Amino acid sequence: MSKKKEVILLVIAFLGAMLGCYVVVCFNLYVMPSLPLAARMVCMILTYWLIALIPVIVMLLCKDKLTDYGFCREGIGRQILVGILAGLGMSVVFTLIPHIAGFGAYVDNGTRYRFWWQFLFEFVYFIVSVGAVEEFVFRGILYEKIRRIADSDLAAIIVSSVLFGVFHIFGGNVIQVILTAGLGMIFCLLRSKIKGCSTLSLILAHGVYDAMISVWLAVFAV
Repeated sequence: MSKKKEVILLVIAFLGAMLGCYVVVCFNLYVMPSLPLAARMVCMILTYWLIALIPVIVMLLCKDKLTDYGFCREGIGRQILVGILAGLGMSVVFTLIPHIAGFGAYVDNGTRYRFWWQFLFEFVYFIVSVGAVEEFVFRGILYEKIRRIADSDLAAIIVSSVLFGVFHIFGGNVIQVILTAGLGMIFCLLRSKIKGCSTLSLILAHGVYDAMISVWLAVFAV
């Protein structure tokens, strides 16, 4: 495929993810509050996959495979272990230490859970939906498209991370965009520098890191 077509498909995939994100945000604001709790939980998991809809279509049009995006079948156990450990490590560095140092307010996501099932749902949601969708889109398809276009892993790391930051503009501000772009670079470096770290590993790392924020909030609220 020519680089021109790759650029066009890259733009379509990213804008499609942004459109999906906007739809999810609107759904959460205007529809979700009126639903019963069980329906809200199911919808949170399912609707987030709207973000990946157009990127998946792009993947099919390109006739790419998941293996082209950093997934692999070998060493699944190692991939899972690496992902969980990476997520816990990031949680210690970017959430636990700030709490200990007295900067807990800067890593507060606003959740105040008390029941075990709330924390369990948090892990399921962040791994199965947020982690899976965002890693597939940004460290998967967009990273690979940029790498093919620029013939450079470094360019793929930087550009995909910047796009990852921009993607979060609906849920925050410029500071949030910058911080999220930094996290995107860390995820990219994890896969490139750690043996056995695949996109599956990043999905787990992403989900565990996000979910642990609420866990540490509960610990330090005691």
